[in-house]
Amino acid sequence: MKKSIIICLLFFFISSCTSIPKNPLNVCNIFSEKYFWYKFAKNTERKWGAPIELQMAIIKKESGFDWLAKPERTKIFKIIPWKRPSSSFGYSQAVIGTWDMYKKSTGNTLASRVLFKDSSDFIGWYVDQTYKRLKISKKNYYRQYLAYHEGWKNYKSYNKKSNVVSYAKQVSVQAKKYRYQLNRCKRKLNKKKYIIF
Repeated sequence: MKKSIIICLLFFFISSCTSIPKNPLNVCNIFSEKYFWYKFAKNTERKWGAPIELQMAIIKKESGFDWLAKPERTKIFKIIPWKRPSSSFGYSQAVIGTWDMYKKSTGNTLASRVLFKDSSDFIGWYVDQTYKRLKISKKNYYRQYLAYHEGWKNYKSYNKKSNVVSYAKQVSVQAKKYRYQLNRCKRKLNKKKYIIF
């Protein structure tokens, strides 16, 4: 009986942490539904200086808050499913090489791309590295996303890709909306101190 209860509670916890938010356009609604996410994103902001709104805007753009998100497979003759264009996976859509670099740099060897906590921390680390390598302000949502999407080596050639510029503008707009929303609900979220991390 006890095992059944524990399994049910564990299933409920995992599903509540991994399901896609009902209203991904409103960060207050997201954090109201998934309070653990707020605690994780806040810890990342404190640790790396990456604004919560930027973290959430990147995740929304990259995976749509889908913990199992992967790039669509390419197709042979437009019909037969073939390989995926990259190894991007999880909330942050981090590729294997960069994820391994993150784990080695932070010592977080057990980090998983399907966990929101680790994905948030990865984005914070990446934003911090972008600031150090490219001198891009952590509050410059537009250029931070360009570096996130293209990688540090390819950042300077982003202007040759109109779609990437469009994505960065979308992330910047979304981050600003999230920032405005957060200003209205942050005090209420911070009052929930009974959940400690």
